[in-house]
Amino acid sequence: MTTGPPAGPPYRIETLAHLTGATVRTIRAYQDRGLLPRPERQGRANHYSDAHRTRLHQIADLLDRGYTLASIKELLDAHDTGRGLGGVLGLVAEVDGPWTDEEPSRVSRSDLTARFGGTADDRAIADAVALGVLEPVPGDEDAFLVPSPQELAVAVELHAAGVPLGAITSHLRELRIQVEQIAARFLEFTTEHVFARYLDGPHRPTDADAAEAASLVRRLRPLARQTVDAELARAMRLFAGHHLRRHLGTGDPPPPLSGTRTVPVPVGTMRAVEALVGPEHAAGFLALAAEREVRARALDHLVSSHGASDDLDEED
Repeated sequence: MTTGPPAGPPYRIETLAHLTGATVRTIRAYQDRGLLPRPERQGRANHYSDAHRTRLHQIADLLDRGYTLASIKELLDAHDTGRGLGGVLGLVAEVDGPWTDEEPSRVSRSDLTARFGGTADDRAIADAVALGVLEPVPGDEDAFLVPSPQELAVAVELHAAGVPLGAITSHLRELRIQVEQIAARFLEFTTEHVFARYLDGPHRPTDADAAEAASLVRRLRPLARQTVDAELARAMRLFAGHHLRRHLGTGDPPPPLSGTRTVPVPVGTMRAVEALVGPEHAAGFLALAAEREVRARALDHLVSSHGASDDLDEED
């Protein structure tokens, strides 16, 4: 059975590399791993088609989204055998898309200096870049991309109110740890109760399953922010009122805390605990370990207090 000519103009490998941003070596490596079909050979030359070009763009897109080459091969094999790829890519695009309506903006170094008191602070800018509050613009060392103008505006207002820049960045680091824990818990919750039927089967989801899951992501996406907004408003009303009354000397008792509290745990420690007892038991293990330490210290205190009492009795 003969096949027709490649779709579109045929490309030499060097031309294909130039059009897709891949290297010749990478293209050949993808062929060896089965990610890219072999070219059609005409005489002594290999000719590549627009199908090869499209496939290279798909691979690059999936790599940018964090997929490994092994996972990409599985997805592409599913597509080649008729199990669909469009739906899965749509789901990936939905999850990797923006989770906010904010539009990024640009700011110059001089504008930053003016907005933060008029004194240049390269250390503060470096901290902001490290935290992702600012992103350098390639080719322009005096310009930055601001992914969240609202977050930068908060920092400007706090600094104008007298909060040092070091305290602002330190607080943001702590807040980010706690928010990431909230996000991880929300994802665990929705995966367990909503998305497990799409993700945990023996095969990749079909186009229909992936499209339905993508629709659910669009519906559930705002719920996380709405829930956090509502709970933060409740907590701020409760604790801000108590904080003010305490400083005014009314003597109100502190508001009761909920049954659990979120505390930052170093990533290395958390990974070690998860490796020891499994992710599902990590929180319980840390709680029990802390409780055991508290009890051990209480026992040590009792023993030392009793020993001191005996010493006093002997002196009498």
